Amino acid sequence: MLETSSAVLERARTLVELGAALRRTNRRTHAREQLRRGLELAVRAGSQPLVEHAQTELAATGARPRRLLLSGVDSLTTSERRVADFAAEGLTNKDIAQALFVTTKTVEVHLGNVYRKLGIGSRAELPEALGASAP
Repeated sequence: MLETSSAVLERARTLVELGAALRRTNRRTHAREQLRRGLELAVRAGSQPLVEHAQTELAATGARPRRLLLSGVDSLTTSERRVADFAAEGLTNKDIAQALFVTTKTVEVHLGNVYRKLGIGSRAELPEALGASAP
């Protein structure tokens, strides 16, 4: 019911509590999924107590610490952001690889992560997707 609601904080709290309940019934994989979704919403809503609770529950499932945001520009790692910025400027994967002293395959992997996190499907969409927080 809360999936379509504008009550983001309540949805985050519900997901974290669902994840905690799943963890207590030893369904750790399902628990992690709900806890990560709740954690991301809690971060976006600015609820530090809920963020801390979700992180504690995630640690109890045996999950490794991850970035707090799973999607959007702020979820990009430094390397992903650097590659995305070069790609948005029109550089080829080979040019990006040479500029960063990495392999072309590394650039491809980073761009794949960038596309997934930003919810885009092509290089042409990068400038607009990165535009909100361009350096």
